[in-house]
Amino acid sequence: MDEELSFFEKERDKLSKEITTGFEELLSSTNGLNRKLEEVLGMTKEYETIASLWESFYILMRSSSQDEQDDEHPGLPGTGGHIVAKQSRSGA
Repeated sequence: MDEELSFFEKERDKLSKEITTGFEELLSSTNGLNRKLEEVLGMTKEYETIASLWESFYILMRSSSQDEQDDEHPGLPGTGGHIVAKQSRSGA
């Protein structure tokens, strides 16, 4: 028995297919967005690692520079340490 679908049933089926297609497109777009967000988060972690490395290098260089300024190393040019101070000799 072939019954013809009423106008309402045809429209309902048509709209159901459109909704299903829309949800499939939405799901696909959401998956693409999720992949992009994961890539961005991964890159952010990489930048944090690089920033941490540069910060460690900066701290090391700053502390090294301060140590050199605090310590007088005899014999290093530019520090004045290479100039031998005259010592007075008693009885000479």
